[in-house]
Amino acid sequence: HSFYQTNRKQSYEEEMINATEVKMSQIVMPCHSNHRQELSVGQLLKWMDSTACLSAERHAGSPCVTASMDDIHFEHTISVGQVVNIKAKVNRAFNTSMEVGIQVSCEDLFSDRHWRVCHAYATFVTQRTNTGQKVILKPIIPHTQKEQVEYSLAAERRRVRMVHDDIIKDLLSHGSDHVALYYQDQFGNAVAAEKTRVESVELVLPPHANHQVNTFGGQIMAWMVNVAMIAASRLCQAHPTLRTIDMFTFRGPSQVGDRLLLRAIVNNAFKNSMEVGVRAEAYQEEGSNRHINSAFMTFEVLDNHGKPCTLPRIRPEPLEGERRFQEAIARKKIRLDRKYIISCKQSDIPLSVPWDPTNQVYLSYNNVSALKMLAARNCWRLSSEKDKVHLYTLEQKSMLSFRVQAEVHVPADRAFGLLSGLWFLAGNYLALWPNSSTGHTIKMCHNKGFKVTGDKVE
Repeated sequence: HSFYQTNRKQSYEEEMINATEVKMSQIVMPCHSNHRQELSVGQLLKWMDSTACLSAERHAGSPCVTASMDDIHFEHTISVGQVVNIKAKVNRAFNTSMEVGIQVSCEDLFSDRHWRVCHAYATFVTQRTNTGQKVILKPIIPHTQKEQVEYSLAAERRRVRMVHDDIIKDLLSHGSDHVALYYQDQFGNAVAAEKTRVESVELVLPPHANHQVNTFGGQIMAWMVNVAMIAASRLCQAHPTLRTIDMFTFRGPSQVGDRLLLRAIVNNAFKNSMEVGVRAEAYQEEGSNRHINSAFMTFEVLDNHGKPCTLPRIRPEPLEGERRFQEAIARKKIRLDRKYIISCKQSDIPLSVPWDPTNQVYLSYNNVSALKMLAARNCWRLSSEKDKVHLYTLEQKSMLSFRVQAEVHVPADRAFGLLSGLWFLAGNYLALWPNSSTGHTIKMCHNKGFKVTGDKVE
């Protein structure tokens, strides 16, 4: 009976379709491909942006524009003749912005094989009405377990985006001495970063505009990938493969008739990868340049067996170049610690990163994500209850987890003020978040795992 109920629930969740979900399928033609007869990343980004925009506008009921797109990790390439399947849906809506999750898979029509290509998170904002009023978004109500997880994580991802610059500064302040020593050891036979610099100008024409007569965000991203690819090629003198894009950040709009000045340079080269920074500025015949977008992309060079090659070192230019060099190291550190969270399957429980006072800011993303994904599982068993304090247990393989949960009903702003300070964090403290069912409940959880060895619990 229990097995039947579980299967019925899973079947019901699979049948439920999110009202904001939009799907797009495209067959890859030669005009979409690069020199290797593979789908160009720029074209893929256009399709992803279009699909995500349709999802956002379906929820908002009004025009939306791309604010950012981040956490893009490309796992596989797509060849000519194969089909690209893109699915986008709104994970969570805030006041005037929303996060849209994008999943990209590939389909081989002849072998009936399917595989995941990448996924990303895009932030869209609503445009004001003709009278200048803001469009306030209705909240998203998650139904399935997966939607509950994404709904919770969306708030944390939003927080990380907003404090991204502070995280970089925090890491640089703790790692400047290490970077200075790194300079002295590596710059002997390094390639000058100036050699990789690329500048290109694009004229925005009507075919480059979206349905709101602004420059299509996907087109801007495609142009940025193009100049980044050239900069990476100048360092490695080969055709690089784009692996990750940290974040496209749209700072302002562009219109038909604008000239887009695209600048790219290799910020840093590690053993098997390099980071390229790209900046896009728009200008008219008269007037100053407007900074409209920035992005950081990671490239690799693969050998004949598909393994990453060793890359030459880079020698940054003084001042600005050294700043970009150090920031690239900080971004790589963040990428490595977030990689598991971003790429894991929803059925997996990510490992929590150990808390430490020197890295508490950016590690909080991993810890909060680990806790929320663990707490969202439906296998917890209520073991005991006393004075409205609930003790739950979860046993999986060799791990036994305990969750102690209690609810306190106080004004949300007061609870947040008391509990949100970093000084409150301790080694076993992971997260607190508002209850989705009421705006006046804060859940505080302490979570600790114990290893089971025979009859002994450690």
